[in-house]
Amino acid sequence: MDLKQLEYFVHVAEFGSFTRSSRYLKVAQPALSRQVRALEVELRQTLFKRNGRGVTLTEPGQRLLEHARGIVQQVQRARLDLEQQRGALSGRLVIGLPPSVSRVLTGPLVRAFRERFPTAVFSIVEGLSDHLMERLAVGRVDYALVYSVAAPADIELQPLRVERLHLVSARTPEQGDRLIGPVATLATVAGRDLVIPARPHSIRALLDAAMADAGLKARVALEIESVPTMLDLVQHDGFHAVLTLNAIRRSGNRESFFARPIGKPPLGATLRLATSTQRARGALMDASIALVRELVGQHWD
Repeated sequence: MDLKQLEYFVHVAEFGSFTRSSRYLKVAQPALSRQVRALEVELRQTLFKRNGRGVTLTEPGQRLLEHARGIVQQVQRARLDLEQQRGALSGRLVIGLPPSVSRVLTGPLVRAFRERFPTAVFSIVEGLSDHLMERLAVGRVDYALVYSVAAPADIELQPLRVERLHLVSARTPEQGDRLIGPVATLATVAGRDLVIPARPHSIRALLDAAMADAGLKARVALEIESVPTMLDLVQHDGFHAVLTLNAIRRSGNRESFFARPIGKPPLGATLRLATSTQRARGALMDASIALVRELVGQHWD
């Protein structure tokens, strides 16, 4: 098996079509099919099921895809690392962001990245912190911002800032135009019907741990991971949520909500930078991390 075969296999798997893959790769479809077939013969496995709409992966194909993606990305990183030894801030980076952070940071990050690193290419992967940690571990992102409090031994976490968590409710006329109200105790939170993400989401884990320490238990009405959906249910259906202020400020509808900081001492989620200790960072990655730190400081202040 060689690298070209693996690269072709990954593209066919992701496009779900030999035709679309050949157009993207600018390779004749018969040549692409021969390379994939040679891979199947060498491995003695059928990797794709053909159908009228394209192809789908077999079980062996799914397993190979997990390995092949990591191999192809490692080779790309090796090329990038050698390029950066010459001092060029070029290459490709994949950055992972949680949804709440992505809503705040993606626009400024895209603009600043294109201005400072015009010869580099980057993409953003959005996902929950635990999913981003998994992608980082297998090499599918170069680094990520996460709310995770623990990580495997080969992933390093560096705190960036703490975001205080708030009990978010629909605003009533008596509350006027204030966004932030007095502190809500954990007992107050325990008495509300909450819409909140399921475990192992970091906010859910923090709240459950704080409640357990206080001898309380959250009253979970619905488990939902989408912040816009949570806020819609808070506004229209009488539920409550536990979120950061940025989630409300970026909703485009902040005047509909009333937020009370939770707990004394304050209950907060720590935003962390997650990097792998198993891979060389390179000049572009170091420079982009410095940029992300700068933007986090600007946009959370």
